[in-house]
Amino acid sequence: MDWSKTKTIFIIVFLILDCFLIYQFMEKRNSSQLDVILETTIEEQLEANGITYVDLPKEVTKAVYVSGKSRSFTSADTKKLSGQKVEIEGETKLKGTFTHPVAFNFEDQYQLSEFLQRHILNGEQYAFWSFDKKKGTVICYQVYDGKMIYDNENSKLVIHVNEQKEALSYEQTMLVDLEKYERKQDIVPAIKAIETLYRRGHLQPGDHVTRIELGYYGLVQFTASQVLTPTWHIVVNRKKDYFVNAFEGQVINDQGNVLE
Repeated sequence: MDWSKTKTIFIIVFLILDCFLIYQFMEKRNSSQLDVILETTIEEQLEANGITYVDLPKEVTKAVYVSGKSRSFTSADTKKLSGQKVEIEGETKLKGTFTHPVAFNFEDQYQLSEFLQRHILNGEQYAFWSFDKKKGTVICYQVYDGKMIYDNENSKLVIHVNEQKEALSYEQTMLVDLEKYERKQDIVPAIKAIETLYRRGHLQPGDHVTRIELGYYGLVQFTASQVLTPTWHIVVNRKKDYFVNAFEGQVINDQGNVLE
């Protein structure tokens, strides 16, 4: 028997066995680490990254699609408005210019509501969205069933103001014949909508979700008839707006296209 060759064979066999055992150990360790990651809740992951959020709405678990169409304004509508010159553009847009600048404290909800009801056709159906100081415009969106119809050109009120924040003129569009679909569907919980932003890299360590509320979004813009889908509106750090489809859990951009 050639002991030298036998010894070499044993050494090679043991080396192969050692490599196999090391491989098995590494696989088991990685699998164990993966299990730990999978067992970690989204709340724990957000906390570990210093990402915080306001109290989340929990009472809403189901919602429905809503259909509607653009309102065609008529001369009868313009006659209801006093103290302003009103014209209709393309049937679906109302343009008004005030005879004299109107005091307009849009930062006070009560005074804003009073202004809208007094000077805007069906003004009680609109709510404040944003103020652009550079452009001197206040944007309001239509509200249906207590929920805002976000970023929709067919249900939008743009009020132009001067440096004294007095209203000078406005453009208005509106959706009418709004109806809910009969069948209710489960919606993505608010925490899952936040998780979607986190998984897609829209939330960074230290971010704070300052608002989350349910509204509607028209995925197809610039059409006479629309279907509005329930949508989570999420505000990050008081300055960045995100919209997450509450049925499908996808992030929507400001043109109504699905990002992910």
